[in-house]
Amino acid sequence: MKMTVERGIRAFGSAAQFPRLTKFSLHPPKSVEACFDDGSVHTLSAEYLRIYSPAADSRIRSIAGEKVISGRQHVGIMSAEAVGNYGVRLHFDDLHRTGIFTWDYLYYLGSNKFSLMRQYITMLKKHGLSRDPSRRK
Repeated sequence: MKMTVERGIRAFGSAAQFPRLTKFSLHPPKSVEACFDDGSVHTLSAEYLRIYSPAADSRIRSIAGEKVISGRQHVGIMSAEAVGNYGVRLHFDDLHRTGIFTWDYLYYLGSNKFSLMRQYITMLKKHGLSRDPSRRK
């Protein structure tokens, strides 16, 4: 899944220049809003951002060669930290905080939100996993 996203970013990025970010708003704990100079406004949920985090994560399982992250439907965003003038580091309540979301990557995620989320849910079903967190015993 992550490989598909990375290929998509390269293809999308090489075809056209990304619009510039004009506004970034954090709406804790559930979403961020990114506005761009082409007039697009993307509201991205915490779950969506967490599963497509650009960082390597030890909580990602590899099943049949696919990188799979599940159980993040109720994850929240605790805070955001600017990284230079090119991106933001999001701090999630599951203690994940190593991924830097560039403005270009946020634009890509926003522009492809429905197809990427559909792809993610299909992959979870294929492996018998759920968006809901597993219950602790």
